[in-house]
Amino acid sequence: MFLTATFAALAAALTQVTQVSAHGGVLSYNIAGTTYNGFVPYNTPVGQSTIQREWDSYNPITDPTDAQLSCNIDGANLGTGQLSATVAAGSSVTAYWNPWPHTIGPVMVYMASCGGSCTSANTADLNWFKIEQLGLISGDLPTGYWAMGELVADNSSWTTSIPSSLAPGEYFLRHELLAIHTANQPQFYPECAQLIITGSGTAAPSSEYLVKLPGAYSMSDPNVDIDIYDMAGVTNYTIPGPAVWPGN
Repeated sequence: MFLTATFAALAAALTQVTQVSAHGGVLSYNIAGTTYNGFVPYNTPVGQSTIQREWDSYNPITDPTDAQLSCNIDGANLGTGQLSATVAAGSSVTAYWNPWPHTIGPVMVYMASCGGSCTSANTADLNWFKIEQLGLISGDLPTGYWAMGELVADNSSWTTSIPSSLAPGEYFLRHELLAIHTANQPQFYPECAQLIITGSGTAAPSSEYLVKLPGAYSMSDPNVDIDIYDMAGVTNYTIPGPAVWPGN
């Protein structure tokens, strides 16, 4: 009986290690030179305090219409432990992922105005806009150099800038990796953090740049439901979702 329980515990631990090594998420942020720890998955949210919304496992979301696509599963606020980082528009943000194993697929960065308090916002109800995206950098789809390869080469991190013209207020910042290394099975890895943007900007994206999440993607999108290994020699890839807001 003791040996059975021991082996069961060991198997569970090995399963978690396998998940961590195969997939992942954002573990911390550096915002304008200040480091913020992220949520710690596989742990109770009780007692955690972070600018990041809760996410519960390293596993991907594989359905582009999943109700929790906006900020990962389960995307809940942490109550008294939920923080927001105050940052000036135009500042740089670096998201640090766990040692990332996947190198094929685009990197996208979104924001959404909360229209008030982000802590009380339902992220699926917000209007999201892209501030950055990068897909295939060189080569062809199955063997080329992708944005996710660049993320891996840069110590599993991604640096972007908050648009300097953005009007002040409370916003979500959402990083998303779309891993497409498995034929016809997309893997979405979204992560959200709460920001309070300051500055003298007055700009906001018009409706043509705004999407709901879920709602921006579907399995009928050929660049979501894709088999890159059947596309040798193809050197163009259109990143799904809206166009990047130019910030003017």
